[in-house]
Amino acid sequence: MMSKVYVLGGYQTDFSQKWSGEDALFRLMKETTIQALTSVQILPSEVEAAHIGNFAGELFTGQGQLGGLFASIHPDLSTIPTSRHEAACASGSIALLSGAADIEAGRYDLVCVLGVEQMKNVSTRKAAEYLGAASWVGREAQEAEFPWPYLFSQLVDFYDERYGIQYEHLGKIAEINLTNAKRNPLAQTRNWQQDANNFTNDDACNPVVEGLIRKNDCGRTTDGGAAIFLASERFAAQYAKRNGMTIEQIPFIKGWGHRTAPMLLADKLKRSSESAYVFPHVRQAIQDAFKRAHIAAVEQIDGIELHDCFTITEYMVIDHFGLTEPGASWRAIEDGTIEFGGKLPINPSGGLIGSGHPVGATGVRMLLDAFKQVTGKAENYQVEGAKTFATLNIGGSTTTVVCFVIGL
Repeated sequence: MMSKVYVLGGYQTDFSQKWSGEDALFRLMKETTIQALTSVQILPSEVEAAHIGNFAGELFTGQGQLGGLFASIHPDLSTIPTSRHEAACASGSIALLSGAADIEAGRYDLVCVLGVEQMKNVSTRKAAEYLGAASWVGREAQEAEFPWPYLFSQLVDFYDERYGIQYEHLGKIAEINLTNAKRNPLAQTRNWQQDANNFTNDDACNPVVEGLIRKNDCGRTTDGGAAIFLASERFAAQYAKRNGMTIEQIPFIKGWGHRTAPMLLADKLKRSSESAYVFPHVRQAIQDAFKRAHIAAVEQIDGIELHDCFTITEYMVIDHFGLTEPGASWRAIEDGTIEFGGKLPINPSGGLIGSGHPVGATGVRMLLDAFKQVTGKAENYQVEGAKTFATLNIGGSTTTVVCFVIGL
């Protein structure tokens, strides 16, 4: 039996903030880490190792070797072991898995996991070019101006051909997530103003980006950082005692799933010919996490923070989690199941569409928001009575898939 991995909390930057100027990436890393230490009331000297999720520091900022930057944040962090992890948009979750493995193996008692990305310092077209590195460069989306909207438009086509799909359901996902973001004081879009026409297939109010993907179908890239602390049972017990708590009040990672599929989207879609699910490996990752968490059905969780890089991604994940039968995600949208006050809220934080998507930070931010939910610390976007939450983070065209279940 593996050791429990406890989650002590952390910190997220304001995803609406633009970081610029000299050493902006380092300053972003430093503020995120120092504020996380302060928030959780942990000393830098107590941190024994660090894992950093970052997709494209070299491309966006010309900076690599982020472990060395982490070691420069504070003198007491200057010699601890650090690792940097890359798996496109799932980089943060891969860092979390590695940090959790350190705890499970008994190597360390307290690990910091930091997810970070600076992306607002380049033009939209240049950002699209850099993000395209997570596809199979030279072999797919070569004709596209914006590679990822182009590829996920193919997923809309695939759902339409197999099951049928209506744009009004995709538009409703965007509307729900942007509405949720208004409750989140750290969300990138919290002060944006939109009306009902922005969630339709009206070309003027919701223009096409690529194929069937429109402006409000897209998650928003941004600058941002999120840090979280993972602890062994020994450290969690000590931490609880010094903070006047019991260890039962500290959530832990109940289950996790991790799957990697072939790079090309076309190859992934071919694999679905023998499955009712469009992406069988996504379903496997979720089932792996549920099995490890001893969860028999999706009704046993209280909410999900999932990877809505596009509305069609969330549409896919709805049925892969089992909220509906395959191809019928529209039912959970129409009956209000996924809304903030619904039976199983999805992305109460606003998700990538509403909260923002600093690529390397997203997986860490998801787990931090899930932590907030199960500890009653999500404030205006708190899901009432939440005790168990799931996350689903993907990299590329579902090339890397990571699911976590966290609870008390």
